[in-house]
Amino acid sequence: MSVIELFWPAFILAILLVYIHTIFGLEIIRRGVIFTDLAIGQIASLGMAISITYFDGNYQTLMVLAFAVLAAFIISYATKRVKHIEAFIGLLYAFGISSLMLILAQSSEGTELFNQISAADILFTSQEDLLSSGVLYLVVSMVMFLFYNRLSGMKKELLFFSMLAIVVTSSVQNAGVLVVFSLLIAPSYLAMIQKKIKPLIFAWISGSFSVLLAMYLSYMLDLPTGYSIIFVLVSITLVSVWMVGKDDKTSNV
Repeated sequence: MSVIELFWPAFILAILLVYIHTIFGLEIIRRGVIFTDLAIGQIASLGMAISITYFDGNYQTLMVLAFAVLAAFIISYATKRVKHIEAFIGLLYAFGISSLMLILAQSSEGTELFNQISAADILFTSQEDLLSSGVLYLVVSMVMFLFYNRLSGMKKELLFFSMLAIVVTSSVQNAGVLVVFSLLIAPSYLAMIQKKIKPLIFAWISGSFSVLLAMYLSYMLDLPTGYSIIFVLVSITLVSVWMVGKDDKTSNV
């Protein structure tokens, strides 16, 4: 059995993850609030940790969603009322990760759970998980494309952060907090420094290629899938940004 036949649900899920996260990633970079997704993901992971540590994994999705929505509401409210919002969001992230570690300290499997929450292994995604995630991401993307640009003010903020919270609820459980952050920022950052292709399309194509390459390498070399995705995504983005920067300086000489 080939790698594609064995892991095709994971490969399709990876492409869907890149697609849905680039929609939000491009907007996050434009807003200049890079830590937003990381903070929401980290707070959402508290729900996952509480579920696993105290309730044997029961109510996990409900708890992750509740914490993600809470974080999204706090950030959307603070965006209009707090000075130096990036500092506020950074502190919210610090609160989330410290709370996570205090919760996981109550479990004998704390280290393993932390790795799972940070960067999960999506290679063994089931067809059921793929279907549920695919339907969710399709609905969210339709809502964003149809309604987001028609709104303004607080309504627009609430729609953006609530949809992001819903996506994070699913993707944190599928891939982990750090993978979600990489998916949101790396492809979008790379797309915004080039000017030839529409950013959303470029981010989706380049991000999908990077993630699929990382998953293939992780399987062939027996490496952790989640951290492989982060490493490949970030490496390709950093090298590309560096090379584009050098080209721009050369052309200006």
